[in-house]
Amino acid sequence: MARVINPKAEEILDKEFKVLNHGFVRLVDYMGGDESIVQAARVSYGKGTKTVSEDRTLIRYLMRHQHTTPFEMVEFKFHVKLPIFVARQWIRHRTANVNEYSGRYSIMPEEFYVPDENVIKYQSQSNKQGRDSEEVPPEIRKRVLEILIQEQKSAFDGYQEMLDYNIARELARINLPLSLYTQWYWKIDLHNLFHFLKLRMDKNAQYEIRVYAETMAQIVKTVVPIAYEAFEDYILNSVTFSKHELKLLQKYFPESISEDEIEKFGFSKYEKMEFFEKLKKISEM
Repeated sequence: MARVINPKAEEILDKEFKVLNHGFVRLVDYMGGDESIVQAARVSYGKGTKTVSEDRTLIRYLMRHQHTTPFEMVEFKFHVKLPIFVARQWIRHRTANVNEYSGRYSIMPEEFYVPDENVIKYQSQSNKQGRDSEEVPPEIRKRVLEILIQEQKSAFDGYQEMLDYNIARELARINLPLSLYTQWYWKIDLHNLFHFLKLRMDKNAQYEIRVYAETMAQIVKTVVPIAYEAFEDYILNSVTFSKHELKLLQKYFPESISEDEIEKFGFSKYEKMEFFEKLKKISEM
């Protein structure tokens, strides 16, 4: 099978998608597409790519049943410019290949993340690592921005002064704040990328990393539209229940759901069959 070329993906290669005030995401390269997923899944049967509708059915089956290996056959390489504090959250996803801009070898640019006023919030009382929805008064938001900008400028002035004295870059950089921008190349397979997107597009994820994830999601959707649709349907917009939660739901569950009712929601033949199997499992708990 020849290398998969997606015309829409080719159109966005190397295009900068702006994120935050100085950041961006660029798709540097990609390997494979929806066709690569079905090719990998069918290899044991010796069958080539079938029709688009059959490919969609297979991809959705794989996603639904968490057969993840075929999704690992597709890879993305991104060039990302991001604040250091976002990078330190991001690097927790240890399933990618990363090469980052080095302040030991290169002079760091004077580019800092300064939040928009509307994302400056109080500490949440219910989420120890998140922001509250309550609005912060304008005078406090203004003061927060003044503090950030003043301290960023002071830190960079000190950095520049040490460079002027020819102090080693690896030392001069150490007082630079987490709001400074860095860059890296980040290469990852589709299965692990979907996991990243599920976690970082969640409403509880920090805003600054969430906007990067949302931007990358649109790129992924362009390269693998069928797989991304399945990801939205079965992973991103789904929930799971524990054993105890299911037993509680059983008390309030309707005795029967008609096939006519299910037809209204566009279930495929296989999805309908699997849905009834799930209902049976709940009723027998």
